[in-house]
Amino acid sequence: MIEKCLFPAAGYGTRFLPATKSMPKEMLPIVDKPLIQYGVEEALEAGMHHIGMVTGRGKRALEDHFDISYELEDQISGTSKEAALEGIRRLIRDCSFSYTRQIEMKGLGHAILTGRPLIGDVPFGVVLADDLCLNPGGVGVLAQMVELYRQFRCSIVAIQEVPAADTASYGIVEGEPVRGDIIRVTRMVEKPKPEDAPSNLAIIGRYILTPDIFGLIESTPPGRNGEIQLTDALNEQARRGCVMAYRFKGRRFDCGSVAGYVEATNHVFGEASGDQS
Repeated sequence: MIEKCLFPAAGYGTRFLPATKSMPKEMLPIVDKPLIQYGVEEALEAGMHHIGMVTGRGKRALEDHFDISYELEDQISGTSKEAALEGIRRLIRDCSFSYTRQIEMKGLGHAILTGRPLIGDVPFGVVLADDLCLNPGGVGVLAQMVELYRQFRCSIVAIQEVPAADTASYGIVEGEPVRGDIIRVTRMVEKPKPEDAPSNLAIIGRYILTPDIFGLIESTPPGRNGEIQLTDALNEQARRGCVMAYRFKGRRFDCGSVAGYVEATNHVFGEASGDQS
């Protein structure tokens, strides 16, 4: 039903300087796999095999990662090291990849609007790769959200509770409970101070968006920090129609921060080595 997924990946990753001076933050490895590959695997699991990426200057490594390296393939052909490429080979085989550049960094809303030619007039997923979402033993967050889309046929945002002191780092939702894990959104506020936040339910980097979001973004004036905020467009979409917020099953790591990145690395390494602590 939903075959396309957009990856906004043009940001500078300044919190990881100097590592991200010449390497995309989306290529930072969690043990032995880059963040962007985790995201594409999650999208493919959800049935989204057309992958669009909004990139920027210095991001060619993203395109190269999802391509065949003939010299490398020749060097390791017939050795045990070939097994390490099985996952990326599957993505290259089963997905199509298209790319466009965001010339100026004007916010997430602008990045998604830049990706409009890659999406067209269909519902689509959005993954922010520096939010690593894992659900061992169960389906991924995007696949969970696709099932909800089949029921509600409207935009869906993934949410989680955050400490009240952290609301200024997120888009925060307010709404009416539909069931224990679903809220019909009535209002969204972009990065409110704790005293101004309508709740502590924060939007994280997983979305299912209906194509009318593009027109709403086009008519959205710059908001906080002079950027075009996706939250503002979603707020208008909720006012006019329907946006659902979903408390997903699984665990999310904020790999856009150094602390979250280290936590994710330790977690994945512990799972791989059998350390459940």
